[in-house]
Amino acid sequence: MSNSKVLVLGGGFAGVEAAIFLRKEGFSVTLISNRDFFYIYPTSIWIPTGEAKMEDISVPLSDIANAHGFEVIIDEVESIKTKEGKVYCANKTYNYEYLVIGIGAGKMKHEGSENFLSICGDPQEAPKIKERIDELIAKGSGKIAMGFGGNPKDPSNVRGGPAFEVIFNLHNQLKKLGIRDKFELTFFAPMAEPGARMGKQALKMMDVFFKKLDINTHFGKKITRFEEDGIVFEDDSKLESDFTMFIPAGNGHKVFENSDLPLNEAGLIMINDYCEVQHNFDESGESEEGNYKVFAIGDSVALQGPDWRAKQGHIAEVMARNVAYNIKQMALGSEKRKGYENHLNILCVMDSGDGAAFVYRDNKGGKMVPMPVIGHWLKKGWGWYCRNSKLGKIPRIPGM
Repeated sequence: MSNSKVLVLGGGFAGVEAAIFLRKEGFSVTLISNRDFFYIYPTSIWIPTGEAKMEDISVPLSDIANAHGFEVIIDEVESIKTKEGKVYCANKTYNYEYLVIGIGAGKMKHEGSENFLSICGDPQEAPKIKERIDELIAKGSGKIAMGFGGNPKDPSNVRGGPAFEVIFNLHNQLKKLGIRDKFELTFFAPMAEPGARMGKQALKMMDVFFKKLDINTHFGKKITRFEEDGIVFEDDSKLESDFTMFIPAGNGHKVFENSDLPLNEAGLIMINDYCEVQHNFDESGESEEGNYKVFAIGDSVALQGPDWRAKQGHIAEVMARNVAYNIKQMALGSEKRKGYENHLNILCVMDSGDGAAFVYRDNKGGKMVPMPVIGHWLKKGWGWYCRNSKLGKIPRIPGM
């Protein structure tokens, strides 16, 4: 097995987990990433309020690689040609025996995107959010709008949780400073019921939270553009804002446009339950069946499943572990495979700075359980666990 080489694209939750578990299966693994650190996005929500710094959220990929024995190359993927068995990057072209694609998704384009920052975008945007908030705190008052968008072509590509968390943490910060009454906070989204995929109970509780914390809501109107001083909607109404944080929905990564991968309407890679990319196209556009030993995981894929499905880090990691198992079985000539669809659920600890809420959703329904005080420290503990387990310093909890 040690002679079989696997090329993994992406240094996020999907790619790093795949590299770690492929090494456990005995493969020689090379991971290509365009940045030299693994970024713990779920805990980056504390950077805007100063409760965490970039170094707390970032883990050097070289340290993770050394702990597990895989190779890391920092390069920018430009195109993937599965028929050639090659990945073209800015600095070099790479061959592979097995390929795992986990480079994430692109972002929906919005007019005036220079007028907002995102907690789920480039990691360097998080400290910039803090700078903008600090400027308004120094001023003593302001209007702040935070929200997220959707992708009609692929609803699973929405990421709203961090937007809820950042505005709740900001409320808590302003309250501690004794200036909450000097700020107008508004949460906005183009859908009528943002957070509906978490379940009816969670949706009702979110409404209670907004009212209790005096956070305005602006739902159900499509966004036309972002301006320096606010957001304009389809009916030409405007939500005024001194600072806007917004999380665009995901769509296909720009690399996929230059590749020969099968894509859905949103530009995401189509896979089967085993994360195998099996359908490619010849020059005439005719579909060909064949196993090209190419897999895709995480935000890069067109996720199959129920209407409420959503992409999260733990689902990306399930896919990664399954792929490591499936590639080993393929190499052994076995027909055994593990699928991801029966593992689909929504699971998160939604932090507020002074507590949290446990959110869970599966086919049986959803629930949200408030966890005052302890919930905040539970999520802090998860961040510590994530870092140290990736570095091999502590044992992995089974299934995590």
